[in-house]
Amino acid sequence: QVQLVESGGGLVQAGDSLRLSCAASGSGYLMGWFRQAPGKEREFVAFIDWSGGSTDYADSVKGRFTISRDYARNTVYLQMNSLKPEDTAVYYCAARFTYSTIRSPKGYNYWGQGTQVTVSS
Repeated sequence: QVQLVESGGGLVQAGDSLRLSCAASGSGYLMGWFRQAPGKEREFVAFIDWSGGSTDYADSVKGRFTISRDYARNTVYLQMNSLKPEDTAVYYCAARFTYSTIRSPKGYNYWGQGTQVTVSS
C-alpha cells in the first residue's frame, strides 16, 4: 500500500506562486498531479516518469507549472507560478505503475487526500 500526503496549498492572489509537495511512502512510481474544482470532473495537471526525464503538462498550465521529484525524499513537487483564479481547485497527487494513458485518472493506483488551492482575483 502506497501512502501519498500532499501539502503546500493555500490562499493566494492572482499572479502569486505556490509549491505543492507530495510525500510518498515508497519509490519507483510514475507520479501525476490532478485537480478538481467544485462541480467539475477531476482533470490532469502534470506527470513525471521514474527518472524525472519525461514530463507532461495540461495545456492550461504549460509554461506556468513545473513538476519535479526528489528521490532522496520520495517527494514530488508542483511549482505553480503566475497563478490564476481558474487554477482554484483541490489538488491531488497520484501514483501508478504503468506508463499508459497518463492523463487519465483511471490509470492511477493510489491517491493522496488533496490540498486546497484558492486563487483570488
